[in-house]
Amino acid sequence: MRNTNVLISGAGIAGPALAHWLTHHGFTVTVVEKAPHLRPGGQAVDFKGETHLTVLSRMGILDEVRRLQTGGTDQEIVDANGRRLAVMPGEFTGGALEILRGDLSRIMYERTASSCEYVFGDSITSLTETPGGVEVTFERATSRTFDLVVGADGIHSNVRRLAFGPERDYVRHLGHYYALVDVEEDFGAVPRMYNEPGRLVAVGGPKAPAFFVFASEPLDYDRYDARQQAEILARVFTGMRWRTPEVVEAVRRSRDVYLDAISQVRIDRYSAGRTVLLGDAAFGNTLGGFGTGLAMVGAYVLAGELAAAGGDHRRAFAEYERQFRPYARISQNGNTGPFLAPATPMRIRMRNRMFKHRFLLGLMMRMGDRFATDIHLKSY
Repeated sequence: MRNTNVLISGAGIAGPALAHWLTHHGFTVTVVEKAPHLRPGGQAVDFKGETHLTVLSRMGILDEVRRLQTGGTDQEIVDANGRRLAVMPGEFTGGALEILRGDLSRIMYERTASSCEYVFGDSITSLTETPGGVEVTFERATSRTFDLVVGADGIHSNVRRLAFGPERDYVRHLGHYYALVDVEEDFGAVPRMYNEPGRLVAVGGPKAPAFFVFASEPLDYDRYDARQQAEILARVFTGMRWRTPEVVEAVRRSRDVYLDAISQVRIDRYSAGRTVLLGDAAFGNTLGGFGTGLAMVGAYVLAGELAAAGGDHRRAFAEYERQFRPYARISQNGNTGPFLAPATPMRIRMRNRMFKHRFLLGLMMRMGDRFATDIHLKSY
């Protein structure tokens, strides 16, 4: 086995999943994460179909994920007066298995913390490939050389920027933003969502205490400034009816605001030399409920191919891409923005009617399961 010393950027979902499989196959792994610690809680993420569950089972965490699952929760779609118009079934939003993102991240971190090195509160500043490896410099730590580098650091991947080029060359804005906000106020036990053209506000349920989607051209803001993001939400949702003014005031008081674009990554290849991309860094974030599953399955395939190739990264990266790019096409074709925040009153009504037709709803769910299982999992 060669090229066994691997650096992973990102300790969210994809990074710890890959760390699990690489250490399982005998690699030495370091994970660097910009945040000072794991982020607890967060929105619920879900798994769809037998392929996702098989990967969880092979990791040995399926039972623990089931124990901590949030359970699919029905969500009421209401009008401005709070009257129920339709119900979005829990199985539609929660897939086969749903869990808080923070809980899933913690499970995988605890499974890998003793077998690999985690470095929190630091970030990569440069990557220089040499014949024998990649020289890596960091914001705080001293420089080190690794055999391989993996960018599992999200849609705004720092590794992708350093190894491939600026974000604008690869990330395509799909016309909508979403926000997840941890608010202290209790807006009731029943999750509810309300639409006006191009805007959605929802409260309750495991996806987030407060959840927003809105149509917008690209915005210029600081992704690490929660106050600035809260003010953007306040500006966009001013004048919206229902309980929106109360929700916006709760957002202003919150310290945990996450605002980002619904985007696709368009990239010709997942690897450049000794550097490879995984998760949202490679596939994008279209908010369609497939991102976590793609990250987990991708980690399984990438680590397995590196092991099968004896550490030959050229062969392994090519096989990873050959297998995975067709499977990841769902992230290239989806965009839930217009579905969650329809542009006109008529489109809002049409979307709501769909939830009253069990056949159409079942058809959409079966299509989702088909996409989620459209890959053959090798037994590495």
